[in-house]
Amino acid sequence: MFAEKVSGRSTHDREGLARAIDFVREGDTLVVTRLDRLARSVGDLHRIIEKLTEKKVAFRCLNQSGVDTDSSTGRLMLAILGAVAAFENDIRLERQREGIAKAKVEGKYKGRKPTVDVTRVKTLRDDGLGPSQIAKTMGIGRASVYRALAA
Repeated sequence: MFAEKVSGRSTHDREGLARAIDFVREGDTLVVTRLDRLARSVGDLHRIIEKLTEKKVAFRCLNQSGVDTDSSTGRLMLAILGAVAAFENDIRLERQREGIAKAKVEGKYKGRKPTVDVTRVKTLRDDGLGPSQIAKTMGIGRASVYRALAA
């Protein structure tokens, strides 16, 4: 049994999923409790199913009966459920963006506090220091210096 506490958002950096896919052999069945815990995007879902299919491994989801790769109906259900999950995720993200925009208008959402003193960066540049010297003096990265100068 393989378990993860990581979000199903992306298959990257999911050690448990990678170990499970490496572990299964031809004729095995990979069983998950919920489809949205395996993958949140249709692309990720199809990539996972493709890897399993290449290894001749079946797939089954417990909470969505009929979702498996053993039958063409199961494969169709899997594709439909994956699309619905992606749609729901898109709606959630859209609502989140709308909420953030509303909070910004109301002055409730200000984002992260700036970590670089833009005025000091520009003053040091005006004093003749180059980006590398400014970065070293302020203890920040050169990319941060360039962003501050562009602001």
